[in-house]
Amino acid sequence: MPIFPKISLRPEVENYLRESFMNKEVVSASSKQEAERKFETLLIHLSHPPSFTTVRVNTHLASVEYVRGLLLEELQKQFSGFSIPVLQHPALPDILLIPVTGPRKNIEQQQCEVIVGAQCGNAVLRGAHVYVPGIVSASKFMKAGDVISVYSDIEGKCKKGAKEFDGTKVFLGNGISELSRKDIFNGIRDLKGIGIRMTEPIYLSPSFDNVLPSYLFLQNLPSAVVAHVLNPQPGEKILDLCAAPGGKTTHIAALMRDQGEVIALDKILNKVEKLKQNASLLGLRSIRAFCFDATKALKLDMADGTEGAPPFLPESFDRILLDAPCSGMGQRPNMACTWTLKEVTSYQPLQRKLFNVAVQLLKPGGVLVYSTCTLTLAENEEQVAWALTTFPCLQLQPQEPQIGGEGMVGAGLSPEQLRQLQRFDPSVVPLQSVDPDCLQDAKREDVIWLANRDCIGFFIAKFLKCKSTEEKVSWN
Repeated sequence: MPIFPKISLRPEVENYLRESFMNKEVVSASSKQEAERKFETLLIHLSHPPSFTTVRVNTHLASVEYVRGLLLEELQKQFSGFSIPVLQHPALPDILLIPVTGPRKNIEQQQCEVIVGAQCGNAVLRGAHVYVPGIVSASKFMKAGDVISVYSDIEGKCKKGAKEFDGTKVFLGNGISELSRKDIFNGIRDLKGIGIRMTEPIYLSPSFDNVLPSYLFLQNLPSAVVAHVLNPQPGEKILDLCAAPGGKTTHIAALMRDQGEVIALDKILNKVEKLKQNASLLGLRSIRAFCFDATKALKLDMADGTEGAPPFLPESFDRILLDAPCSGMGQRPNMACTWTLKEVTSYQPLQRKLFNVAVQLLKPGGVLVYSTCTLTLAENEEQVAWALTTFPCLQLQPQEPQIGGEGMVGAGLSPEQLRQLQRFDPSVVPLQSVDPDCLQDAKREDVIWLANRDCIGFFIAKFLKCKSTEEKVSWN
């Protein structure tokens, strides 16, 4: 049963999404009523967290079983009195699943309140404590050590520093204040530590703040599927076109046993620096990260450029990952999105620019994986249909492992082509109320089935380049 309202969207954005999920092909395959029901279910799911926290083990440094043992010890410290299972995914052997307990009922709401921004509230629902920059307002007499009820300002209407707020707010649970109201709003801009330590969250999920940082990487399940689908091999030269913050980049390097070369590009410098830090922390030396605009990664002048640095010569890479910038409409939890329709629909041209570059940089016989964390037809299945028409050298390929559902109809793809895609659609399962006791009695295959479906919204397509790109193809 849902405990939060459905995701709040601008009316024009909600109508745009409804048109995709209720296109003629979808309606004819079921019914208008069923398509409408599924779409409304999706909007509710998006405001709630997935049923599992997923972490990837850095197999470059340690075995999964060893790290699983360390993680169980850590969870015992965090959740004294609770027995939290940690499951190894059967199809993704480097992935561990931890069930999220909740929604927890009968948590007593306190008189003393803190209001946090929507983004901070989303993080709390996935196990984070409340950090000072996320606090928007606090009760007048709040002191360090007080028991505090934490609420999310999902409409963004609370004024910074307010002493009370009567607008729309969603209860996230209780915690202990680390600082007083005066400490938080005293004008010191660099205050970044924990403001509220969550003790009774609505959804009980482990905190991974500095937990086994060299051994574990917090990653959504579909994001972890991507590198396995790419299937990098030791000694290959791999390109991650839009790499930050580096979850998929470091996963690729680990699957290659850190043998070969992984080039990672991102145009935002601080994200590239963070990626380098993550690679160093995980002990991975095969990664070379550059601050560079991936739309310009193809070398046009053969005499130009520095050896080994972008831009690159055509057909230089064995495999390429294009985890494209997207509207992010599959992220969970997300109680409110203030984006305009223009913003939501602005990504398709950029994705096509990047795709064009990727195809030309890929060797004949090479593999290109395209992925997004959104659910729109325009950024997913329509892009696949466009790519197959625009680039005759590409063939759509089956994926391994196949964990998500097939693609959505409406973009002109054949049933066989749709089966070769992976669309992770959280609306395919009812919202779950999960507690460890119930999981103890459940069959393992049923638990894995739930984890595979109750995750973020995501999309994956895999292509094989069958022949050389004879001439530059226009992406328009």
